[in-house]
Amino acid sequence: MITKRRNPETYVRTKGLKLVEALVSGGHLVFTTAEAHASGLALGIPRLQVNIIVARLAGSSWVRRLRRGLYALTDRAPGGRAPHDFAVATALVQPSAIAGWSALSFHGLTEQVPRGVTCMTTRKVMTPSMRRSDRQDAGPHRWLVGGLAITYTQVTAARYFGITDVWVDAETRVPMTDRERTVLDLFVPPTRAMDFGAAMGVLEEHRASLDLPKLVRYAVELRVAAVAKRLGWALETLGVEESVTTPLLAVPVRAIQLLDPAREAKGPVIARWKLQDNLASPVRR
Repeated sequence: MITKRRNPETYVRTKGLKLVEALVSGGHLVFTTAEAHASGLALGIPRLQVNIIVARLAGSSWVRRLRRGLYALTDRAPGGRAPHDFAVATALVQPSAIAGWSALSFHGLTEQVPRGVTCMTTRKVMTPSMRRSDRQDAGPHRWLVGGLAITYTQVTAARYFGITDVWVDAETRVPMTDRERTVLDLFVPPTRAMDFGAAMGVLEEHRASLDLPKLVRYAVELRVAAVAKRLGWALETLGVEESVTTPLLAVPVRAIQLLDPAREAKGPVIARWKLQDNLASPVRR
């Protein structure tokens, strides 16, 4: 009797389909090697074979390798779905949270469509471009994943706050700066997403929907006197009652700060807020 031998490639492909189905049903559109092993174990697939399957799935473009030990499904896999860009960004560097332009857009605080994804992290990020011997230092380094550009801004652990988990689609929840922290960052160089005038515009347009006492509390917690004074002046200029801005007035500051740090140090001093009103001066080059 002749026994027909099973084609190893077909065998792996069949197991690959089952693994993809298990990852999708488990919500692991972005997954680690350990999560793939766990899904494989539930299917009775040995760890070594799971490694082979994942490698072949990546080779067939059913899976994209993000970095060592981290993968994402693609929409090329039968039954597979590409993960939300925010899920990729926050999984690539941990801990990290969606912030800056991406958070502004998600929260409806700007109509401008962001290019790529912007994140905040406490880690020092070494992107692949930073490892190149011929790299240029003229601009921010971004992590490129396929056609997706992800920019990470490093902050200290003490300033990694004002973050909440939000649902960005029916099956994806990611950490993101809340509305108040997102607005506060408009006044924080170098994380500021837009110029001072545009930041004032956002604050004026959306102040009714913002928790202003929380925004003030965040500014005090940030422990950057210049930011507290700029925000206080901005709120007062927009007619916010003094009871809200008083904690910002109480923040000690050693020297007169520039109202807009991107402009030249020219203009009258606002003694109450210890700021130099340089909004009429030229932008620094």
